[in-house]
Amino acid sequence: MKQSVYDATPISAIPKETTQLHFVRPVKSSKVEKIISVLPMLSKISMSKSCLERLAPKTKKIIKSSGIPINVSSERGRAIEIPFNKLLHVIEMSKDERPLREIEETTGVPKSTVHYLVKYASRTKIKNGKKTVYLDG
Repeated sequence: MKQSVYDATPISAIPKETTQLHFVRPVKSSKVEKIISVLPMLSKISMSKSCLERLAPKTKKIIKSSGIPINVSSERGRAIEIPFNKLLHVIEMSKDERPLREIEETTGVPKSTVHYLVKYASRTKIKNGKKTVYLDG
């Protein structure tokens, strides 16, 4: 499971089974130390190029000494705020070639959102409450 982390994200909000983290903004070294000690299954940390450049040298050193690789990746776009099970239902109905209006009436998702989800959305991250969850590993 991949979770997004801000500096303000409480460590208790990160699930113990998390294997990958994505730093959305630079995180303090003290917080990184706590995260590494609390998450035994952590195997990869990703962040944008600008976040890596702004990350403190002490924080980079802590991550490097822990043996966890840093992956520079761009996770662009806003997370989809539709519940995951409803998203799957929309996708399944569109695969059955149902009209957008019928999908809208059945799921309660607006027609324009259905069109976006089916045609253009990369669907790599979704909102789960206030947390962003990444679907791709």
